[in-house]
Amino acid sequence: MVRPKKHLGQHFLTDKNIARKITECLSSEHENICEIGPGTGVLTNFILKRPAVKKVVLLEIDQESVNYLNTEYNDNRLEIILADFLKTNISSLFPEKFVLIGNFPYNISSQIFFKILENRQFIPEVVGMIQKEVAERIIAGPGSKTYGILSVLLQAWYNIKYCFTVNENVFFPPPKVKSSVIRLQRNSVSSLDCDEKLFFRVVKAAFGMRRKTLRNSLKPFFQVDNIDTPMLSLRAEQLSVEDFVSLTKMFQ
Repeated sequence: MVRPKKHLGQHFLTDKNIARKITECLSSEHENICEIGPGTGVLTNFILKRPAVKKVVLLEIDQESVNYLNTEYNDNRLEIILADFLKTNISSLFPEKFVLIGNFPYNISSQIFFKILENRQFIPEVVGMIQKEVAERIIAGPGSKTYGILSVLLQAWYNIKYCFTVNENVFFPPPKVKSSVIRLQRNSVSSLDCDEKLFFRVVKAAFGMRRKTLRNSLKPFFQVDNIDTPMLSLRAEQLSVEDFVSLTKMFQ
């Protein structure tokens, strides 16, 4: 069967050695694995070779790719679903926790990570290949110009590791940017010491006008006049995750 065409910002990985390296970034032998956007199944092949795997769910939004995968793979551990990850009820995929892996479409990678955050109780680990620029934002720490909303929110609940850089020539068609593989592992934080919905709002508002001080960037959304803290004279990029938790508690 003819391989599916590129769709929705996806660039198909063609290098099997890179595919193997990506799957090897998974920290341990997981039984339940969900792959986002498998395309032609180059990662799937290595996922199915992992001895502990009992169930693999492939979420693919493109019918042509689903047809191709159905002809290429015949494994009773594998379930191929025509679905959009962003619109999928995560809890319906597995009866218990599962890990997530994939070559994430560049144009929706940030949305994928927000969806992961919403379902963090089900997803203890993520290995994703994304645009290098996005990866650098996610792993950035306080004081960095690339430190932002995703940095704070993901680091609040996950330990993040930059695994390796991937060159353009291992994709078809080649993207115009380099890619990176990162791994997220749930940390020991079961809940933050603050209102978590408010925490999301504070972080997003703080970085909405990141060049301004926090007092000025938060003022349109929160009552800051009666709060006296040195943090409000700083910019959002200067605060750690713990600082944002402390700041959120002042607005509760």
